[in-house]
Amino acid sequence: MDKAKHQTYFDSNRSLWNEKTSVHLDSDFYQMPQFRAGEDLLKPAELEALGDVSGKRLLHLQCHFGQDTLAWARRGAHVTGVDLSDAAISAACELRDELGLEARFIRSNVYDIEQHLDEEFDIVISTYGTTVWLPDLNEWSRLVARYLKPGGVFFLAEFHPAFYMFEFENWRVVYSYFTGQEPYKDEMVGTYADRNADLRHDEYFWNHSIAQTLQPLLDRGLRLQEFREYPYNYWNCFPNMVETAPGQFMIKGFEDLLPLMYSIFLEKPLG
Repeated sequence: MDKAKHQTYFDSNRSLWNEKTSVHLDSDFYQMPQFRAGEDLLKPAELEALGDVSGKRLLHLQCHFGQDTLAWARRGAHVTGVDLSDAAISAACELRDELGLEARFIRSNVYDIEQHLDEEFDIVISTYGTTVWLPDLNEWSRLVARYLKPGGVFFLAEFHPAFYMFEFENWRVVYSYFTGQEPYKDEMVGTYADRNADLRHDEYFWNHSIAQTLQPLLDRGLRLQEFREYPYNYWNCFPNMVETAPGQFMIKGFEDLLPLMYSIFLEKPLG
């Protein structure tokens, strides 16, 4: 990956997520009062895949302000969260201290993580809206494999690339299913957690097909244990969605017609 070529995109997205963080912390979307009170907001996909994490070392890539990272800490994992945003990592540390939990947070681009971290983990996770900010999943897969100890597992839950083909405001297909050479550029107005927020910022993103996501992980020697696709997502965070079952949302008019999420569970061989 030509890091210098992409630095302008990374810098813009870092600024974008710095601006988003304060809005997200105060939004109904993230349910911070409930989380502070002890409610577990982790979703069924990751809970079913990972099970009991007590005593395990867990690395959470692109952890935002650490809400899910700290939820895993509450479940007994020894957690490390990594995120691009200065504001998000600062908020994560404040939340950790407020709740009296044990967690380590590192402010870093995923691609720079080796400058800050030199160890292996039982579990590496990345969940919901993360790979779209990464131009090169070959380098990403190298880092995933590098940070897994033999016998460790990687879990990815992500919005489906078929879903990312749509322009959300009008549900027209405007983006390719496959990663291109250059990122897409959009002017972000508001944020998924509060579409009326007074935010306006350029964002750069990349869509990746499932093959473009999964094959590099297999090429690193990880073994696929489970692959799932879901006709819903867990949040009403996109325009014109309807709740078809408790905690499950689909696009109105496209109910049960499109995959909206997928998950991948892989293991690093012992030998």
